[in-house]
Amino acid sequence: MLKVLPKETASMQTRDGVYLDADIYRPDADGEFPVVLMRQPYGRAIASTVVYAHPNWYAAHGYIVVIQDVRGRGTSEGEFQLFINEITDGEDAVNWAANLPSSNGKVGMYGFSYQGMTQLYAAANKPSPLITICPAMIGYDLYTDWAYEGGAFCLQTNLAWAIQLATETTRLQEDKTAYQALFAASRNLPLTNPEILQQLAPNSFYHDWVAHSQPDTYWEKLSPKHHLQTVDLPMFHIGGWFDTYLRGTLHLYKDMAVRSNKPQHLLVGPWAHLPWGRKVGEIDFGAKAASPVDKMQIRWFDQFLKNIDTGLLQESPVCLFEMGSNLWRTFPNLPTPIHKSYFLSTTGLASIREDSGTLTTENLELSTHDYLVHDPWRPVPAVGGHAIIGAGVFERSHIDCRSDVLTYTSEPLTEDLHLAGDVIVEISCTADQLSYDLCAVLSQVHPDGRVYNFTQGYVHCKDVAINVSIKIQLQPTCVRIAKGNALRLSLSAACFPAYVMNSGNGAVMSSDNLRDAQIITLTVNCGGEANSHVLLPA
Repeated sequence: MLKVLPKETASMQTRDGVYLDADIYRPDADGEFPVVLMRQPYGRAIASTVVYAHPNWYAAHGYIVVIQDVRGRGTSEGEFQLFINEITDGEDAVNWAANLPSSNGKVGMYGFSYQGMTQLYAAANKPSPLITICPAMIGYDLYTDWAYEGGAFCLQTNLAWAIQLATETTRLQEDKTAYQALFAASRNLPLTNPEILQQLAPNSFYHDWVAHSQPDTYWEKLSPKHHLQTVDLPMFHIGGWFDTYLRGTLHLYKDMAVRSNKPQHLLVGPWAHLPWGRKVGEIDFGAKAASPVDKMQIRWFDQFLKNIDTGLLQESPVCLFEMGSNLWRTFPNLPTPIHKSYFLSTTGLASIREDSGTLTTENLELSTHDYLVHDPWRPVPAVGGHAIIGAGVFERSHIDCRSDVLTYTSEPLTEDLHLAGDVIVEISCTADQLSYDLCAVLSQVHPDGRVYNFTQGYVHCKDVAINVSIKIQLQPTCVRIAKGNALRLSLSAACFPAYVMNSGNGAVMSSDNLRDAQIITLTVNCGGEANSHVLLPA
């Protein structure tokens, strides 16, 4: 480990004359060093230390570390517009960083969330000094991977983030009144009415995201996917089983793994968006769940920025944490499993009794029905999962006991069940309204009755009151269900405030929509030709 010089601050000028500020951490040693760059909107002093080691740690490993405030954030000049300027500013920042004193001209990037997105945008124009990136927890297609899931607006995460960014904007603008109101709202989520953004942040991206509820050209132009089709770099992809943006991490990895000529490695831990530690929600996944990312990134940068043979290229490129066994498993590629079906059956009382709804490996010939009644004034609350602040694994038997939740439970397993890959639920149902939502949660039920979620999915259904089969794509997972535990599927028509509620007429995006809200009755068909089932990776 090298000694590190005191932090210095420097400015660069973008092609349109805006000055962007950065902190620079240098090794206290002679010679030239590669540069690792992070571009972020939260004040560069934080440097994503909520999940990564401090920049001094990276500098001590022989790197010049640059943490830059993006346009209009921190002390950088210009107007902050979500993602709009990151392609050209990112390209300029890479070229500037490559020419810093003592740089060897090679640049890598790291960071998660917005800092992961800035890597993708910076790569879009293929600046020659950019050798590799390590995008973590990103949206590749911003519509499907970030703003919406299954066509449903991800309310709490989008609203909380919009309020956070708007609060910082008012602070920089020295608008004390708006700042205090937004700051108070940020401390009262999820109960804050989203109209506060219309009043105090009329230019927030949030309004555009709500307005563009379908995957139109707005999303195509904004999404990294649209800009990266000819980009090929070595990438280290990082995700979490309970991260709200895991869809984007896997979407990018799968795309690059198919078309890339450069190494693509994937790591998925048992983590929520932050922090990346051993305890996620109410479950401690053990010492091995602590983040290995910093050490792995040093190996990655050593390999591609210093041309050191670290042995990394001889290792399996996919590393997944298996929850339950609490061990890391490696694969030559992302598992593409053959699915095994568990069919829903019921006595018709799955909303009332835990022993009514069952999951079986054989579809019963007898067709039966359950009835699910959704009252928008008392929606089923979100508990854990990936789509809420406070993500992870939680005991949810108190949710499953509600009469507006249908539960289907298997017999206790006679041997351990290992699942790795995509999980799908297909439900045959009819509704008495033209619009409704379906939430599916998979859990394991312990012999003492405790119920712990391990994956979930959500879909927004529109103009489908007739009998249809609804496909719900759940969050991919890697888990061991212990012998003696049972599998459970829980179905509801809401998961609030993770997702916007459905009024029966569509999404409830403001308090005005709630005035016209309807009671929704869903008829879920089990057995016979209905064929409602869970598809688990075998």
